[in-house]
Amino acid sequence: MSAQGDCEFLVKPKAWLITARTLYPADFNIQYEMYSIERNAERTASAGRLLYDIFVNFPEQPVVWREIAVITAALRNDSQDKHAQFLKGVFETLPGPVQCKMLLKATEQCFNTLEKAEMLLLLLKRFPESVVQHGVSLGESLLEAETVENLDTPVNCFRKLFVCDVLPLILNNPNMCLPVSLLYKYMHKAAEFYICYVTREPSADGQIQGSQEVGGLKSPGRGRSQRYVIDGLSEKSSVVTEPWERLLEMVGVVGSLCDWQGEKANRSYSELLQRVSELCRYMSATDSEGFARCCAQIVTCCTLVLFHSAFHYVSAVQPSLFQGHTSLSSCPWVLLEDLSSVYTDVEVERKHTHKKRKLADGREKTMSSDDEDMLAKGRGRHIVVNKAEMPGWAETVEHFRTARESWDLLHSHQSLETEFVKICSAWKTEMWMWFRIFLTDMIIYQGQYRKALSSLALMSSLQLQQNQIQNSLSSSSSLETQRAIIQQASCHYALGEYRMACEKLLEVVSGLMPQNHEAVKSSEEQRKPRGKTRKGNDLRLIPCTSKSILPFCLQLMLACFKLRAFTDNRDDLALGHVIVLLQYDWPQGENLFLKAVDKICQQGSFQYENFFNYVTNIDMLEEFAYLRTTEGGRVQLELLPNQGMLIKHHTVTRGITKGVKEDFRLAMERQVSRCGENLLTVLHRFCINEKIILVQSLP
Repeated sequence: MSAQGDCEFLVKPKAWLITARTLYPADFNIQYEMYSIERNAERTASAGRLLYDIFVNFPEQPVVWREIAVITAALRNDSQDKHAQFLKGVFETLPGPVQCKMLLKATEQCFNTLEKAEMLLLLLKRFPESVVQHGVSLGESLLEAETVENLDTPVNCFRKLFVCDVLPLILNNPNMCLPVSLLYKYMHKAAEFYICYVTREPSADGQIQGSQEVGGLKSPGRGRSQRYVIDGLSEKSSVVTEPWERLLEMVGVVGSLCDWQGEKANRSYSELLQRVSELCRYMSATDSEGFARCCAQIVTCCTLVLFHSAFHYVSAVQPSLFQGHTSLSSCPWVLLEDLSSVYTDVEVERKHTHKKRKLADGREKTMSSDDEDMLAKGRGRHIVVNKAEMPGWAETVEHFRTARESWDLLHSHQSLETEFVKICSAWKTEMWMWFRIFLTDMIIYQGQYRKALSSLALMSSLQLQQNQIQNSLSSSSSLETQRAIIQQASCHYALGEYRMACEKLLEVVSGLMPQNHEAVKSSEEQRKPRGKTRKGNDLRLIPCTSKSILPFCLQLMLACFKLRAFTDNRDDLALGHVIVLLQYDWPQGENLFLKAVDKICQQGSFQYENFFNYVTNIDMLEEFAYLRTTEGGRVQLELLPNQGMLIKHHTVTRGITKGVKEDFRLAMERQVSRCGENLLTVLHRFCINEKIILVQSLP
């Protein structure tokens, strides 16, 4: 058959159909066949006209609704597929009222709640005038579906559609007039979703399994790559960009609708807090209606500022809660008592004249009376951070301060606290591990150490539950466990419970690996002036790494034993522990060591049989060697194992005593050869091997 014949073969049936369509307008099969030809040929305009005809004339035909279902699916999915684009084009050719009627009819055909909601949402977006009629009912149906499904997280498909798609249409429609109570209800639902979305915990594989193939997604709030799909939604539909900014924008809209005092658009979170702080000053002077309005405004704004700032603080000190293991440098940070004064708060009454104590490089400087007077003044509590280790330290500390202020404001009045507790109960914030971390640090900052210990116990139980759910104990969770234990030790120390503090410290040390330690610091570092210290007020943020935690443990143990070692009662064991621990960060503890030497000289004797096991500091060794000389006072030192029993034996002779002296000399010579050993390794071994003695040495 020729090409011309082929063309005629194709054209004639179409011509016959056109004729038949005119002759038999009530025949559905003829009308639909004509539409099928135009659709398959992807002729948008003619296919649209034919679709309009069969929709108007044959609305009850199942085939028509199957076709409409295909078209509306293309509209919902935002696919860039060529055929999908053609179907969208066909729909666009229909008159507006027909589009609206078609979407409403299509909605009625849906039996799946989520699909029905998406269809109705499509209608609301295309025809804003329909929001007044269908907006609230759609929102309530989504919230009801969430309740019926008994979902365990607000980050679900129903809440996401309500918060991100339906609610903005309702709030921004000028013809909507909602009661204030409903506005607050929707505001709180939205806030819960956004906060839980930002603070969601990473699952074992870094995602929530959905029905679609997943891809990369930026974790909001931290900017880290993390795969995440909400069950029931596509990957693209699961993305929520700039959640904190969206929430802040919604606050502005709701505030204007509720006639908040002094509300204006484009406020920051800090400006929100400043505004409600001003409201609190005259809240009690208003009438009952004004009081209720102010109370609702203050609680809503303060709650959002609190969680916003608390999240940013915790995401800095414990980033693995929000971003998994995407960064090798993301280690937890821990808020502890600052122990920089552990060496400097002891005055040495007299100085030995031994050459080792005449420090030519000026290290012997002591605190002046002016320093003491300034330290005696209460200057508030500061958080000390190593700026090089935490580049964003200022912002982190500021978020911590803002969150504390919000918390205090929410608890400044019984009505505010009552409403805030209701929100926390509804959101189940007691199960938010990240918020418990902030609360614990805030309580520690407030100095309520007994309460902090209870909070840490609750945190440990939450951590255990999470590990059981994930069925794994990752390296990050191990660090998080150490974080809680080291804070417990710090709290016990602050309460004067030194034995408990020591037990917790040794538990942490047993899980650490000592790092390399420079045996001798450079002269430049030794001469580097130290800043003036504050007594007992400061806290310190340090990273949960062996490099930082082990030195802190050593300093805290020193602080525990120092008080016992320098009492009027003689305690050689505690004094010996202090001398061993003073080796770290030498010569910072030199003044304290000199005080220990003074005490030994006053006693005339000293017994510590672990001396040669753990003391490798050359200055200390020379000092003890000097104490045995005539110039040093001929102090009786019992530093060798069983040396005391040998000296006290009833058959002691001059020869045996001479032998003891020779053993001491040889032991000193051997010890000098060990001065190059890694000091942290020596002190780590001291903590591990002498654990029982260390704990028993404390009351």
